[in-house]
Amino acid sequence: MHPNGVFPFNPGRRRFLKRSAAFLAGMTIPASLARSVPRGKPTILVVSGWQDVNIGDIGHTPGLLRVLDTFIPGARVILWKKGGGRQVHEFLRKHFPRVDIVYGNVEPGGEIKERGITDAFREADLMVHGSGPSVVGQAHLEAWAKHTNKPFGIFGTTIQHVDEGLKALLRKASFIYTRETASVAVLEKAGLSGPHISFAPDATFFMDVRDDSKGLRFMEEHGLQDRKFICVVPRLRITPYYKFTRNEYTAERIREIEELNDRCKGPDHAKLREAMIAWVRETGNKVLACPEMTYEVDLLDELLVAPLPDDVKPFVVKRGYWLPDEAASIYARAHAVLSFECHSPIIAAANGTPCFYLRQPEDTIKGQMYYDLGFDDWTFEIERTEGRQVADRLREVWTGYPRALARLAESMGKVRSIYARATAAMEELLQPGKA
Repeated sequence: MHPNGVFPFNPGRRRFLKRSAAFLAGMTIPASLARSVPRGKPTILVVSGWQDVNIGDIGHTPGLLRVLDTFIPGARVILWKKGGGRQVHEFLRKHFPRVDIVYGNVEPGGEIKERGITDAFREADLMVHGSGPSVVGQAHLEAWAKHTNKPFGIFGTTIQHVDEGLKALLRKASFIYTRETASVAVLEKAGLSGPHISFAPDATFFMDVRDDSKGLRFMEEHGLQDRKFICVVPRLRITPYYKFTRNEYTAERIREIEELNDRCKGPDHAKLREAMIAWVRETGNKVLACPEMTYEVDLLDELLVAPLPDDVKPFVVKRGYWLPDEAASIYARAHAVLSFECHSPIIAAANGTPCFYLRQPEDTIKGQMYYDLGFDDWTFEIERTEGRQVADRLREVWTGYPRALARLAESMGKVRSIYARATAAMEELLQPGKA
């Protein structure tokens, strides 16, 4: 059992333990796992939670759990969390106490050794891969397909490349919902098409969990008033994962990344600062500089605060790294969120706040989802954008706020209708005899 895992007692476990000797000897999962355990409600196994150093990646999971809770309320959900951080585990337990959380790796050959996972394989009727930058849980889905004859699918995931192994897996999927239409085109080029493949945006668009106690306390301590401050989020062109994860990089690759980041960070963030300056000087209101990823805390001064004019600097507040629920609480009370990162605007939109995405070309095809949902006017391709354009668009928002809120509501209505259609197809798979 993983030290962070929560593996509740279930009726099938006593029967399973009778076979544990064979299991521990390294035998494959019993064939009985191919059948769901009879129960009063259908069960969905969700694999999600890829990493814990990014509130956007963390936000995928509560977003999808909320989607399922909203549109398939009769289903029981088991979360197979890939990352094992204790803090995020407690965050999920706090907001989704009825969701069982299990942990465990997929061994070579697709074998599973953790009892919590084998129980979940037997009990679940459907497996869903959560939102992410790629099919991060490919091995998890392959293990499910190997050991069960039950359906599986993908929800709100970018698929930018398809090799033969992934193609073979995707041919078995009951549904493939990509988080932007560009991924649908990638699949078509790879020879994968059909009515079961369509666009469903990143599940973070439904991340509505908040920590208002922390959020309101921070606002009070720093003099931030409802709808009278904007949030700004920096980003380097390529995330320097080699500084804070175990990802291996060659010295040459590190040099290439640092040269690109150093060359672009000044010009990129000068465009955001122009909007910050206009906001402060014309409204007299504050700015909150905040991170989406852990490494960005150290960039707030360098890229967003230190280069500002002296008359603007006193209006800027900084925030250290936080969890998505506190960020959502703050974003929900901001006037607007302007971000080089992709997911802070999504969290803002999910909580009713206008948002700008300043898109860098290195940030994959996921940015297409903003255009797919009608956020064209609030999406800025940074290399084709001047700072005054960002400032002018922000000015349009604060001088015509009701129009901005109406525009946001229209796009979020699209999100909801897409999720409703996507989950209706998933629910159909949960009906007896439909898998």
